[in-house]
Amino acid sequence: MALRKKNPTSPGQREMSVMDFSEITTDKPEKSLVKHKKNHAGRNNTGRITCRHKGCGHKRSYRQIDFKRNKLGVPGTVKSVEYDPNRNVRISLIFYKDGEKRYILTPVNLKVGDVITSGPESEINVGNALPLENIPLGTLVHNIELKPGKGGQIVRSAGGSAQVMAKEGDYVTLKLPSSEMRMIHKRCYATIGTLGNIDHKNMKIGKAGRNRWLGKKPTVRGVVMNPVDHPHGGGEGKSPIGGQPQTPWGKPALGATTRKRKQSDKYIVRKRK
Repeated sequence: MALRKKNPTSPGQREMSVMDFSEITTDKPEKSLVKHKKNHAGRNNTGRITCRHKGCGHKRSYRQIDFKRNKLGVPGTVKSVEYDPNRNVRISLIFYKDGEKRYILTPVNLKVGDVITSGPESEINVGNALPLENIPLGTLVHNIELKPGKGGQIVRSAGGSAQVMAKEGDYVTLKLPSSEMRMIHKRCYATIGTLGNIDHKNMKIGKAGRNRWLGKKPTVRGVVMNPVDHPHGGGEGKSPIGGQPQTPWGKPALGATTRKRKQSDKYIVRKRK
């Protein structure tokens, strides 16, 4: 899982780097776990753009990932490690002993042929899923549930891991990748290990066209627009925005509270900022 630099045959190739894909063992996904995925290009059901800078991009199929890890006590064998176009971490195809097949997120050091299990009686090995109350202090975990039985919701991207810091009453305190300290119920499941593809954050896009392949359209600054298009627009030559930074719709862009206080905020022991 290393980066490979491109030869500088053009200005776009000069700084570009790509993954070497050395850990991937097959290029064909499991058909029974693949679904059609429609590209909406940031538009809602009336055709209006509700999320800007989205569009184009390569066609993708969705791989159904097992975030719940609810095959309790059933051992599964890793059959292949595959690329997933919908996420920056690799996925592993698991063949369970009862014949079922599922995809899971691939942690570091999980290889083809390894056996994994889920449940309170599982060993503390990479790829095994256990309730937080059964995981020793100091262990690195990923794919962590926020509500028991809902499935993993946090720490799911490449190179991510959280550390079990403390246990008190019905809650376990975790240190998340953002350095936030958060209490999570002890019956929530988490998977042992650090997620793979660690070098993904060091990859350099290299050229604008590669971002278009990913479905990202160009972002235009407000100060270069006309006043009719953006509050920052207008003026002769280069001019300051004047006043508070604003969104295209006139709402404060920096420092203003944009959401109500969430009920789950009371479980945050130390904020990430």
